[in-house]
Amino acid sequence: MTTYISILRGINVSGQKLIKMAHLQKTYEKLGFGSITTFVQSGNVVFTGKKAAPEKLAASITQQIAKDFGFQVPVIVFSMYALKQIIASNPFINDSEKDIAYLHVTFLSAPPPKFDVKAIEEKKQIGEAIAFTNAAVYLYCPNGYGKTKLTNNFLETKLQVSATTRNWKTANELARIADEIALLNK
Repeated sequence: MTTYISILRGINVSGQKLIKMAHLQKTYEKLGFGSITTFVQSGNVVFTGKKAAPEKLAASITQQIAKDFGFQVPVIVFSMYALKQIIASNPFINDSEKDIAYLHVTFLSAPPPKFDVKAIEEKKQIGEAIAFTNAAVYLYCPNGYGKTKLTNNFLETKLQVSATTRNWKTANELARIADEIALLNK
């Protein structure tokens, strides 16, 4: 079995698209996944399943959520190893001038097509930093993520791919949970 992480975009925000994590867990069970663990109420799920393309898993989860809850939710899926690579690739984690409490990662559903880096960087506010890879965008928002103009919606529009953002603590906790599940399933 392979350990995967899925992150849902836009659930349980401002009373919209409400999904209780216990119900979401049942949705994953219907799809035949195992060792299902949710983390916080924003749709972070770690699970095991047969080896498959993450895009195929995301499509299956999206369809089952629509069937079970009556609305569409963008879902991004990646393997435990892909998550660890995303975490290891953050260029800001070794910068002693940056407080990790202000780090965020925007997970991308696919590598973005060619995009205008300068047009994105022009939105940075004083002290902010941004870096890009094919799998993620790394943000440093010392004034708080709620005040940045480098929002998830802005990045989706500019990069032309579906995306969802999590704080650094959540990204690392998902990796820890995935490690734990992988060890239990050896």
